[in-house]
Amino acid sequence: MKIWTAHPESVRYLGDLPAGAELAFLTAPGAPLPGDPAEVEFWVPPFLSGGSVTGLMPEMTSLRVIQLLSAGADAWAPHVPPGATLHDARGVHDSPTAEWVLAAILSSLRRFDHYARAQADRRWSIGEVTPTDEVAGKRVLIVGAGSIGTAVARRLEPFEVSLTYVARTARPGVHAVEELPRLLPEADVVVVIVPLTDGTRGLVDKDFLAAMPDGALLVNAARGPVASTDAITAEAAAGRLWFAVDVTDPEPLPADHPLWTMPNVLITPHVAGSVRGLMRRAYTLAGDQIRRYAAGEPLVNEVSGGY
Repeated sequence: MKIWTAHPESVRYLGDLPAGAELAFLTAPGAPLPGDPAEVEFWVPPFLSGGSVTGLMPEMTSLRVIQLLSAGADAWAPHVPPGATLHDARGVHDSPTAEWVLAAILSSLRRFDHYARAQADRRWSIGEVTPTDEVAGKRVLIVGAGSIGTAVARRLEPFEVSLTYVARTARPGVHAVEELPRLLPEADVVVVIVPLTDGTRGLVDKDFLAAMPDGALLVNAARGPVASTDAITAEAAAGRLWFAVDVTDPEPLPADHPLWTMPNVLITPHVAGSVRGLMRRAYTLAGDQIRRYAAGEPLVNEVSGGY
């Protein structure tokens, strides 16, 4: 079995490979191919930033498994060839993304972004934004009740907040997405952590934001196209809502875009999952998947319908 992964350091975390397995590395879009793609059976491709490797798949006639390093599979799902299955890295990004959401909420409400700018100006800015808001007592609506949404909730629970959950379909303790118009007006903080699918593209639009109460905070740790950039820009310019986003549409956000300089917008460059432990967690999962595949056992995290 020929296996390609995206990182030479993956050998540290994959564990014991099946007998006869041959490992090679395609490290980035556009990098020289390490062999004949028609012979690859199990592929852990590079991230898509900086280019695309999805165009290789028609040449990968022996491909049976695509194991992603990312939690999102939207860029890959349309390109999976017949006979192959697509698997995301569900679980790998729970902790770092949940930490980012918590940090974004705290930084926005306690105005760390303002103080960072004041520090760069060497300005002691007491009184300019104080007293700040606080997390305690906030009503938090988590849109996306999957593994990352659950990890976010666990980290928020000690902060004396009330939590409400929304998912694609209702289940005990979780509301359906159709209930958002009723739930949004009651939320002080809205965390969006859904996959990008046909059903979630443009979910956060003008009407979604208009339903949020004055002074509420929207946190987008999903994908840029889940939210309308024009709608966010209009609300941010009006000063009615606050925003913390790790993703934008387009991405990267153009340097001359007005969101960069708005005082009620916190932007990070799609780094919520970029932590030192990523490779260890991702390739431990990939190694487990390789062994399951070789043993003829069912694989986990198969993507179906964008989820």
